[in-house]
Amino acid sequence: MSDLRETLRHRRIATSWLSALSWLVLVAFLLVALLGPVLIGTDPMRQSNSPLLPAGSSGHLLGTDDLGRDELARLVHGARPLLLVAVLATALATIAGTLIGLVAGYLGGLAEQVIMRVVDLALAFPSILLIILLVAGAGAGTTTLVIGIGISLAPGLARLARALTAREAARDYVLASRLGGSRGPRIMAQEILPNIAGPMLAQVVMTLSIAAGFAAGLSYLGLGIPVSTPDWGNMVQAGQEFVLTTPSLTLLPAAATLIFVVACNFAGDDLRDALDPRGLT
Repeated sequence: MSDLRETLRHRRIATSWLSALSWLVLVAFLLVALLGPVLIGTDPMRQSNSPLLPAGSSGHLLGTDDLGRDELARLVHGARPLLLVAVLATALATIAGTLIGLVAGYLGGLAEQVIMRVVDLALAFPSILLIILLVAGAGAGTTTLVIGIGISLAPGLARLARALTAREAARDYVLASRLGGSRGPRIMAQEILPNIAGPMLAQVVMTLSIAAGFAAGLSYLGLGIPVSTPDWGNMVQAGQEFVLTTPSLTLLPAAATLIFVVACNFAGDDLRDALDPRGLT
């Protein structure tokens, strides 16, 4: 990863107020997911005899839901499962997509054509339908959701990895490595991968926003994170019945999801400008 570190040494991220704000938002969401449930101290599943309290009520900063559960506690606890699914699914997609793209781009020829036609076939299949079919077959749950989202996002990253690998494979340093006796796996791992890590990383950050959107959307449909777990998608679905009387039950988790998705996209654009100035991603 020396090439990536060298690039970051010469190019700065967060060069505008918008990109800086996006990075701050992502860090804030990460801290909320990691530390919020510990600091908030309130059980998000604890019911009371004070349902639908408005925001600012005594002891309930953001009010309560229809079962009297503290809305702030549910909002804070809801960040962890959503971000966990998004991060794990993105990691799975990144590993699978990068591996497929590396092999296809390095081998070239007929092997590349076969691999990429399979990837194109996967891209032609609607991602949300693929995830729904997998969840319907294997049953709703966090693990199934991670696998489904990861599989659906891997082809897009595979196409990028193949394009970047094909470009690097034609360069002199790869030819020199081949002439030096290095075999394909070693060349891909030690020579090519470090040189495509920057553009791939920028795309991975933006892919994280797609994974979060899928996770929230499927939870809203009841096909994702179990309803017994506080989650922003579940909260939007549960609160829509009271959108006219207590709109915060729906608007707050929906706004939190939207802010995270938008911040990921701006942060990814910022990384792309810093790590891939030629616009190869």
